[in-house]
Amino acid sequence: MSNGQNPNEDRRHGGALPPEAAAPAPPRAAASEEVTGRQRLWAGLWPPRVSRAQLIVALLLFVLGLGLAIQVRSNSDNSALRGARQEDLVRILDELDNRTERLEDEKQRLDAQRTELENSSDQAEEARKQTLEKERQLGILAGTVAAHGPGITLTISDPSGAVEADMLLDTIQELRAAGAEAIEINGVRVVANTYFSGDGGELRVDGRKIEAPYEFKVIGKPQDLEPALNIPGGVVQTLEKEQATAEVARADDIVVDALRPAKQPDYARSSSR
Repeated sequence: MSNGQNPNEDRRHGGALPPEAAAPAPPRAAASEEVTGRQRLWAGLWPPRVSRAQLIVALLLFVLGLGLAIQVRSNSDNSALRGARQEDLVRILDELDNRTERLEDEKQRLDAQRTELENSSDQAEEARKQTLEKERQLGILAGTVAAHGPGITLTISDPSGAVEADMLLDTIQELRAAGAEAIEINGVRVVANTYFSGDGGELRVDGRKIEAPYEFKVIGKPQDLEPALNIPGGVVQTLEKEQATAEVARADDIVVDALRPAKQPDYARSSSR
């Protein structure tokens, strides 16, 4: 007061702040707006509002994905061929090639027969000849008539008696797959219903006992029959693992003269008129 200052001026300048320097309210407003924005976002997302079109699209995508998954799984499954050995695949491929070749030959033969029937002046006589030839062929397959032709002789020696019935059956199946048309083993004609039984050293074919050495007389194309037995993992190697030996000899003329009796069917009758 001694310096002449006005007390009112001290209160105005030193004691109170101007209106523009008020408390910081804006930050609270910003925080309030931030919380409100999150709430609005959550309210927009939940609960979900799915339209009918979106539901259909989602269902189609699910079905498409399921189909793709099934296809991929089926393609990735291991098949029998996928896990086969290389020598087995080679054998299967050779058998398929041989079967294809035999089917082509059969087709050409049937085409030739049809041409002969169409061009023959005496079609009745030509039909009779073809019927007799067909009967002869069926008799060879049924084992009721003798046969001869090129082929091989397979001789299996079994000094230790280790050859089992299933090994002989595998041999027959390999020969048939390679194109064998007539087979005889130790004087027994092999036909469609032939079976093997017994243990090593005491084997039977269709109930008839056979003893080693086992001799197979096989009529067919020697160039196909012999390789089918000698392929890696085939009949010859399997027998050698059992201390047995197998010898294959080609021949220009093999005679298969063991016969099976022709049985008259009890119920089946021909349907031809």
